[in-house]
Amino acid sequence: MDTPYTLIPAEALPEDAVNNVQHLINGEWCGSEGGATFERHSPAHGTLVSRIARGSAAEAEAAIRAARAAFDGGEWAGLSGKERAAFLLNVADLIIENRTRIARLEVLESGKPISQAEAEIEGAADIWRYAAALARTLHGDSHNSLGKDMLAVVLKEPIGVVSIITPWNFPFLIASQKIPFALAAGCTCVVKPSELTPSTTAILGELLMEAGLPAGVVNIVQGFGDPVGNVLTTHEAVDMVSFTGSTQVGKAIEKAAADTLKKVSSELGGKNPQVLFADAYLDSAIDAIVFGIYFNAGECCNSGSRIIVHEDIAEEVTRRVAELSRKVPFGDPLHPDTKVGAIIHQGHQDKIQSYVRDAEAGGAKVELGGAPLEVPGLEGAFFAPTVVSGLTPEMPIAREEVFGPVLAVLTFKTMDEAIALANGASYGLSAGVWSENIHTCLEFSRRVQAGTVWTNTWMDGFAELPFGGVKESGQGRELGRYGLEEFLEVKTVQMRIGRTRAKWV
Repeated sequence: MDTPYTLIPAEALPEDAVNNVQHLINGEWCGSEGGATFERHSPAHGTLVSRIARGSAAEAEAAIRAARAAFDGGEWAGLSGKERAAFLLNVADLIIENRTRIARLEVLESGKPISQAEAEIEGAADIWRYAAALARTLHGDSHNSLGKDMLAVVLKEPIGVVSIITPWNFPFLIASQKIPFALAAGCTCVVKPSELTPSTTAILGELLMEAGLPAGVVNIVQGFGDPVGNVLTTHEAVDMVSFTGSTQVGKAIEKAAADTLKKVSSELGGKNPQVLFADAYLDSAIDAIVFGIYFNAGECCNSGSRIIVHEDIAEEVTRRVAELSRKVPFGDPLHPDTKVGAIIHQGHQDKIQSYVRDAEAGGAKVELGGAPLEVPGLEGAFFAPTVVSGLTPEMPIAREEVFGPVLAVLTFKTMDEAIALANGASYGLSAGVWSENIHTCLEFSRRVQAGTVWTNTWMDGFAELPFGGVKESGQGRELGRYGLEEFLEVKTVQMRIGRTRAKWV
């Protein structure tokens, strides 16, 4: 059964200068008190990539004060939609001009393939352009039917100071799913990128300054959840938290923010099913399954990490998925042909492997992979493409977010059984259905508990369409006009016409 995987060995790595990453506070770049720093090494190559200022509560509080003063001063919030849109478009152009530099640093810190990183930077620029369009269309409502002596308007105003906390798996893209919408709404921000992938967010800060953003409107604090994240989620001067990351951390942020009753918008984990009915067009479905599980090494909240297959086609689907998995190029993320790069760090790789071992101990069958992968010339963490069948719904690998290139295979007989399996996990981020029968697709789409449903495709995405989850996959939405609404507060203004108010006494 075992044949070689498609591996892309390491090429000679050019010596890059170590990237020094600082905080951006009130329009100025600065280090931490006492000069504290930490380092980030490439998860694929092992080389030192970045030396980062280690933020403390002092830097976090200074950034919040700057954002508060900038918002209360009204310079940014008071701009017209046209003026804010022009700024966002300028940033989009600067992102494209700097895409090569951004993509390379993203690869070195995250381990993702260079071709994927470049595509993500292009997609991020498109999101900034879309947010610019929304800035010019922002409006409230009017009510002219309340009687001849009354007129009311509903205003939409920026919510205020927003703490934005982003993850390590898509650092630049996810920052671009939040920051431009907050800016389009008129908010000010304090951003904390992951300590594992800080550099591209710092580059974004450079581009914002180059584009002429007023001081304090966007601040960036580097560092760890404790203490930086703790301050950003509990400080009374922060009006909202926008967080993307694990469900466990998301729950902790909800609790931390409760004392000040600040709004929390969260995009969390997923255990996303692709359900294949017996009439599915398998040539397309098999490729989508392989893409869905190995994209970004499976370190993706939208990963299609489990398939639920009709028992009549389960054996064929499992075999063909394993065969195609062997052809996916794993290896050096700096090589343009690589499609799957390194795992973010060794500890996470060990966690991935533990899920496979537990499933195997419980009677599951490892059809392919299940262990770390050796890539010639690289000492980093790589995990082999893995397919696990013979599962029961109660197994952790079938219910929990593995966050790696590990596919769980379950089977069903009826629509009701498929829906029960799809909805059986505590998550509800995304789901997919494969059938040539439109009625089957529509019924599944209506009954499945997920924020996004794909029919006969997987992980297509557009700036115009909202993204987010239900259940333990979070609350609130990003992208689309709903992504802008997250950063707005609604205010009702009721106006009496003439001296028409009846006296009470």
